[in-house]
Amino acid sequence: MPVITLPDGSTRSYEAPVSVMHVAADIGAGLAKATLAGRVDDELVDASFIIQNDASLAIVTSRDADALELFRHDAAHVMAQAVQELFPGTQVTIGPAIEDGFYYDFARDEAFTPADLNKIEQRMHEIVKRDLPIQREVLDREEAIKVFAEKGEDYKVEIIEDIIPQGEEVSIYRQGDWFDVCRGPHLPSTGKLGKAFKLMKLAGAYWRGDSRNEMLQRIYGTAWTDKKELKDYLHRLEEAEKRDHRKLARQMDLFHLQEEAPGMVYWHDKGWRIYQVVESYIRNQLRKHGYQEVHTPQIIDRSLWEKSGHWDKFHDDMFTTASENRDYAIKPMNCPAHIQIFNQGLKSYRELPLRLAEFGSCHRNEPSGTLHGIMRLRNFVQDDAHIFCTEGQIQDEVSDFIDLLFEVYRDFGFEEILIKLSTRPDKRVGNDEDWDRAEAALQQALDAKHLEWELQPGEGAFYGPKIEFSLKDSIGRVWQCGTIQVDFSMPGRLDASYIDHEGNKQIPVMLHRAILGSLERFIGILIEESAGLLPLWLAPVQAVVINITDDQAEFVSEVEKTLKKQGFRVESDLRNEKIGFKIREHTIQRIPYILVVGNREVEGGAVSVRTQKGEDLGSMTVEAFADLMNKEVSTMSQTVSEG
Repeated sequence: MPVITLPDGSTRSYEAPVSVMHVAADIGAGLAKATLAGRVDDELVDASFIIQNDASLAIVTSRDADALELFRHDAAHVMAQAVQELFPGTQVTIGPAIEDGFYYDFARDEAFTPADLNKIEQRMHEIVKRDLPIQREVLDREEAIKVFAEKGEDYKVEIIEDIIPQGEEVSIYRQGDWFDVCRGPHLPSTGKLGKAFKLMKLAGAYWRGDSRNEMLQRIYGTAWTDKKELKDYLHRLEEAEKRDHRKLARQMDLFHLQEEAPGMVYWHDKGWRIYQVVESYIRNQLRKHGYQEVHTPQIIDRSLWEKSGHWDKFHDDMFTTASENRDYAIKPMNCPAHIQIFNQGLKSYRELPLRLAEFGSCHRNEPSGTLHGIMRLRNFVQDDAHIFCTEGQIQDEVSDFIDLLFEVYRDFGFEEILIKLSTRPDKRVGNDEDWDRAEAALQQALDAKHLEWELQPGEGAFYGPKIEFSLKDSIGRVWQCGTIQVDFSMPGRLDASYIDHEGNKQIPVMLHRAILGSLERFIGILIEESAGLLPLWLAPVQAVVINITDDQAEFVSEVEKTLKKQGFRVESDLRNEKIGFKIREHTIQRIPYILVVGNREVEGGAVSVRTQKGEDLGSMTVEAFADLMNKEVSTMSQTVSEG
């Protein structure tokens, strides 16, 4: 006689085991109609799931966060059914729900085409209209192998043989005549999926992610709980395409990447100007907040990485080299090197906290398939720093760091900051007592500032818990950038110590922290957030002076020199081109101000000022224009966001 406890604390008793759907119907017909699944004792289950014993139950409808994964998982199954109906002989392999959508990998002799995607999507809508019940079945392992072998599904047979231990049962989900191996849960029927899905693109994928295996065909799709969400998502994709930093970099002549140096940036003059402005800004902030800037070697002996614990954890992602019978790693991070600086000379507690910062060039052997413009690289520079302090200083240092981080993000125009506290992973170094204290210290620092934050259990670094800070941009994308991590372990592993007030040797606590993360990636985020329309203080070229005819060439050059002497990034364009052509070209290059000079301007010692957005500010003296620019540059916290 199970007793069901509902989210509002009320209970319902039943004389026999009861399904989730039965409970929903007992509450009300409207709820039963809206029911997609249930969460029984916090485990997501099918609506048909039978509750045998006393349990807590939350009914899942389209309003709940759990619904989105259900929709995407079902969309994958409906897509696979549509493919096999349209293209008999195609084998289905693996098809999970993923962020923003789903995919399925297929084995087929002929290649799918974009036209095939339209046919598949139409068939998916037909399957939804059939409103086929989705039912879970259980087969014993050997029977499941036989069923899929007879169906010609060799990949499914391999999955069952490799993953399901002998003697265990195999979960099957069936919709009409179609079925697949799946843990579930799923929606009650295909009709519940609705119409808010779309197939997006084709790609290749190796079977089980191994390049030694055969290449399969992957179809990506997206699915949402309603048409408005789908429309909003497709709009965000369109906006993201317009803002793609790689495309804008070509238009603005900022940087390029090429196959001879995969995942490494060739910065052009204009792009490097942006880089230098960002680096200079951070350097000034570090000085104001008491950091010492250091610089450490790129190549360090393997023994140090073994001692720090990085070799065991990350050696597959390191670039390595050898010389004179010694193995070296090109540094993937800066922390062990900073401890070597701390270890030079005896340190007193009076010298703590000691804050060491470095614009550290790091190399990581990222898989080629994950590289993406300057957002994901093999060589990147971190605005990295490590704070050596006593345990009693952790609270103040974390608090000061949070203040600095929010100030920096505001200056770059980001106001919405998402915060997550990541706690101990399964594979970690150090004892539980140290982890307890480290996690508590970070939580207390966040709570003391009355900040909203989300817990991420098990997502900490192998040496300590961390707070992650993410930026939400103008089209709703989230970018994880800043982090601060408490480390009780590595300083001791690398022999760091200080003398306390009683003359005893103690091991310092080490705080790993970054604000921007990778400078390259942060610049990519700025380019996309602004659609290339960077605020004046960040723009690589702040103004361009252009002439109408050769008669104004000398005056244009004088204006350029005058503004450059005042520290502005200004160029002139004296080409023998029509004025409209030059204005259009510099508008495409996202130059904030275009200064047009004709005979009238020369006579009046002035310039005609246009903004990148086409606004005509009229004629003004060079001095007045310089004042306008100075005023705008001084307002650093203006938004980076377009429009």
